[in-house]
Amino acid sequence: MRAMRFIGVAGVAAAVTLLPACSRIKTSQGYVVDESLVTAIQPGIDNRESVTKTLGRPTFTGEFDARDWYYVSRNTTQLAFINPKTVSQSIIRVSFDKAGNVTAIDRRGLEQVASVAPSGDKTPTLGRDKNFLRDLFGNIGQVGAGGAGGPGGQAPDNTGPR
Repeated sequence: MRAMRFIGVAGVAAAVTLLPACSRIKTSQGYVVDESLVTAIQPGIDNRESVTKTLGRPTFTGEFDARDWYYVSRNTTQLAFINPKTVSQSIIRVSFDKAGNVTAIDRRGLEQVASVAPSGDKTPTLGRDKNFLRDLFGNIGQVGAGGAGGPGGQAPDNTGPR
C-alpha cells in the first residue's frame, strides 16, 4: 500500500515538474507601439527631430532611400521546442522629404510576413553536377596541361599577344 502511494506521489510530482515545459512561450520583439504617440506624428508638421523625440530612433532606415524610417514590432508564440510562429506584426513607415519633413506615415501588418519553404536538403546550383569521385579524379590528365612546360622541357613564350 505504501509503495502504491509513493508511486502515486512521485507521478504527480513528475507531472507538476514537467507541465511548465509544455506551456506556450510568448515573445515580443522590436519597437513597442504606443498608438497615441504614432497618431501624434503629422505629415507636413513634424520633421526628423520631432519624430525622433516622439517615437525614438527607428528600428532601421531604408536600404535604397534613407528618407524612409521603419519601426518594426513582432509578437510570436512557441510551444516547447517547435519553431516560433508569428502571431502579430506591425511595421510603421515614416517617410521624409529632402528637407527632412514628414511626408507620409503608413502601417503594415502580418501580411508582410513571408513564408519560406525550403525545397529539399540541398540548394540547387547552376553548372556541372559534381560528386566526390569526380572532384577527386577529375583533374587526372589536366596537371601540367596549362603551360607548365613546353616541348623539350622549355617554358613557353608568353611575351606577346596571340
